[in-house]
Amino acid sequence: MARVRPDVVIHQMTALGRVSAVKHWDHEFEMTNRLRREGLDNLLSAARAAGAERFVAQSFGNWNYERTGSRVKTEEDPLDPHPPASMSRSLDAIRHLESAVLGAHDIEGVVLRYANFYGPDAMIGEGGAMLAQVRKRAVPIIGDGGGIWSFVHLDDAARATVLALEPSARGIYNIADDDPAAVSVWLPELAAIVDAKPPRRLPRWVGRLGAGSAGVSLFTQIRGASNAKAKRELDWELIHPTWREGFRIGLAARKLHLEVR
Repeated sequence: MARVRPDVVIHQMTALGRVSAVKHWDHEFEMTNRLRREGLDNLLSAARAAGAERFVAQSFGNWNYERTGSRVKTEEDPLDPHPPASMSRSLDAIRHLESAVLGAHDIEGVVLRYANFYGPDAMIGEGGAMLAQVRKRAVPIIGDGGGIWSFVHLDDAARATVLALEPSARGIYNIADDDPAAVSVWLPELAAIVDAKPPRRLPRWVGRLGAGSAGVSLFTQIRGASNAKAKRELDWELIHPTWREGFRIGLAARKLHLEVR
C-alpha cells in the first residue's frame, strides 16, 4: 500500500464461496466475518498510512435490516436489533465494518450494502451453490415464502462501485435492483428458468429443523432494500433493473453457450 500510495482503497474481501448451509450461519460466515473485522481494520489502517483520501467498503443490505415495518428498507432504517441467534455474530461484524469506515475522520468513507449477487459464478449463476440446489429441488419454500429478497447483477454492482469512487458519494448506499421479491415469487420463477420442477413447500416447523432459525428468517421474515438513494445520488443506471429479466438473460446465454460448444 505504501509503495502504490492509492487515492482510493476498495475493500471487497469475503470468503462467501465457502458458505454451503444456512442453519449454522455464523459458523459458515466465520472467515468472512474475520475479514469484516480484522481484515477491514488492517486495510483501513494501511490506507490511512499510505495517505488514501477515500475508502469504499463492501457491506450487505437485506437479511440484516429490521424484520418489522415496511416491506422495503432504506439506508435510514435500522439494522435488525434482534437477529436470530445464529446470525448475531455476522450482524455484529457488519456493524463493526460500517462503524469503522464511516467513523474515520481522516479519510472519506463509503459503505455499499450490496444485495444478493447473481451472475457468472455468483450465488445464483452457473457454478453457484444456489442454482445447483434449485435444480435438485433442494431449496424449498418455507412457510408462506414471504421473506423479501433483493438482488443485484454483478455488472450493476461493479458500475455502482465505480461511481462510489467519485467525491460526491457519501455515507451508505443500498446497491440492489428495482424489484425486491418474496421467496414465493422468485424461487419458482428461477426453477422454471432452469427447467427444474417447482420447489417443494415445507411448514415453518419443518423448515426450522432443516435450516434453523436463520433459514426461517430468510424465507419468511426478511425485508428488501430500496435503491432510490443510489440511483438519485450516484446517478446509477442499472443494466438489469429486475432479476426477472436478469435471470433469464444470464442463464439462457449460458445454456446457449453450452449447447453450441
